[in-house]
Amino acid sequence: MVSFEELSERKKEVLKAVISDYIFTAGPVSSNAITDRYLRDLSSATIRNVMADLEEMGFLSQPHTSAGRVPTDKAFRIYVDHLMELKSLPRHDMEEIRRVCNSPGQEFSDLIKDASRLLSSISHHTGLALAPKLPDTTLKYIEFVRLKGNQALVVLVSRSGVVQNKIIGVEGELKQADLDRISSYLNELFSGLTLTEMRERLIDEMRKEKNLYDRLLKKALRLGEEVLGTAGSEAKEVFIEGRSSFFEYPEFLDVERMKEIFRAFEEKSRIVGLLDKSMEAGGIHIFIGCETGSSEFNGCSLIAATYGNEGSILGSLGVIGPMRMDYSRIIPLVDYTAKLVGKVLKEG
Repeated sequence: MVSFEELSERKKEVLKAVISDYIFTAGPVSSNAITDRYLRDLSSATIRNVMADLEEMGFLSQPHTSAGRVPTDKAFRIYVDHLMELKSLPRHDMEEIRRVCNSPGQEFSDLIKDASRLLSSISHHTGLALAPKLPDTTLKYIEFVRLKGNQALVVLVSRSGVVQNKIIGVEGELKQADLDRISSYLNELFSGLTLTEMRERLIDEMRKEKNLYDRLLKKALRLGEEVLGTAGSEAKEVFIEGRSSFFEYPEFLDVERMKEIFRAFEEKSRIVGLLDKSMEAGGIHIFIGCETGSSEFNGCSLIAATYGNEGSILGSLGVIGPMRMDYSRIIPLVDYTAKLVGKVLKEG
């Protein structure tokens, strides 16, 4: 594989010009187009020879014999890593993102969903956001609310704002005052721990006979066991906004191609897997074409960034669209949104 360093300056210039033209036209790029729009000091014949060399190196391909060239996955990787110049995020976009993300009284899930919707609206591609599972976050407080019959509502709230509700059965003689005391006891026992750590602490406490003399504390531990037994066990929640944006791009007009992409969106596991990969890397991560590892997303690229609170990564959000997306504009958009979501979580 030819590295970026091995390319001559002329080849770099021509490759950058071909990719820039393809991003905005979606069609094969001819040598005449490069000469007319980008490199006027070079002849069409010279450009044609350079493009032939780049094709031999695997950076360009030619759909038809008489057609121009189109960039390959490999070319876009070189472009993103070395040739692209990032643009500044427009002030009006920054203001819109701040306005939506800083809405007073906003629930955590609404914040994440709004972030994915904003990313889709501003980028004109599909916006994605992965919400964290409760076991990955730190508990802020737990609360029990007595309901009708032998039931109680349990509210688990993490420090990052993740809320999970669950209805459990309780013994008839437990009143709201008893549940308040149980809440206080469990908050003292579990506050600042993750669900995984809470389960370990609960097992240790239930082994200690010193707690068993108190009937109410014994019931508190049993209720804690019931709550933690299934809390946070559901699959990660992923928000997908703007799926129909794919219809705007000619490379996805094939009906069977669109069916593949929409099927992958419906299954969601493919998207969760990609966003999980970005969380492993941290920061901004860009998957180009075959790098997604999913045949359904060949010809697509994903720009993702992690968000978090107090130094911990909680989730990931991003934009998926055609491989020829305007990376220089969308990377700053995704980066800014992820950082602002993290800031809102920290301040909340």
